[in-house]
Amino acid sequence: MEVHGLDAPSEFFLTCDHAGRLIPRALGSLGLSAEQLTRHIAWDIGAAAVARRLGTLLGATTICQRYSRLVIDCNRPLDAVDSIVLESERIPIPGNRGLSPNDAASRAREVFHPYHDEIRRALDGRQARGRPTVLVTVHSFTPSFLGVSRPWHAGVLHNRDSRLAAPLLRALRAEDGLVVGDNEPYAAGELTDYSLVQHGERRGLPHVELEVRQDLIADERGQEAWAARLARLLPLAVQGMADRPPPG
Repeated sequence: MEVHGLDAPSEFFLTCDHAGRLIPRALGSLGLSAEQLTRHIAWDIGAAAVARRLGTLLGATTICQRYSRLVIDCNRPLDAVDSIVLESERIPIPGNRGLSPNDAASRAREVFHPYHDEIRRALDGRQARGRPTVLVTVHSFTPSFLGVSRPWHAGVLHNRDSRLAAPLLRALRAEDGLVVGDNEPYAAGELTDYSLVQHGERRGLPHVELEVRQDLIADERGQEAWAARLARLLPLAVQGMADRPPPG
């Protein structure tokens, strides 16, 4: 994993669950081609660069998972059916077939737990020091999925607690020319969004999951533009939380 600015001064705390496409050497290529491993099935294209730039602009701690979601998905509970996928976007994953419980546990021990333990340690330390924390998880999504085009430029995801999501959604929708989804193109929930639920919701921290369309952040110019936009709007959204109490 990558950890940037562990002692950074900002109240913002950023994570990127699908930042990389590394595969442990012992697993080879999971039976996939080099081209397949550059696609969205392996990682969130552009998300890590946006998260790093955003962290720098906000002066925030940023923790990124560099291993591919195809090894084990660090944004899924370990008992979720797609924790270790057998197929993604109609592409079979040969290296994930026939895994024993011990094989799956080994991946969790080597990839999933170290990432989330690092996040927990950092958040525990902030809490012990009385530091306020606003959790933002950064993801990206494909312009089309299984042949269906997606109209959104970005999505704001939330589950039970929309304190931060609601004002951020308003702020993004006020930007000229943007189409922004409310729990689109994905809906957040306990079976599909481990980081948001475990590190944000269950700690009572203000939080949001951001999805940005990949063609908008595939190059450096787009990554810088979206990081700058989010660095401008996230503090405004935090100010907009004042009249929204946490869920009871």
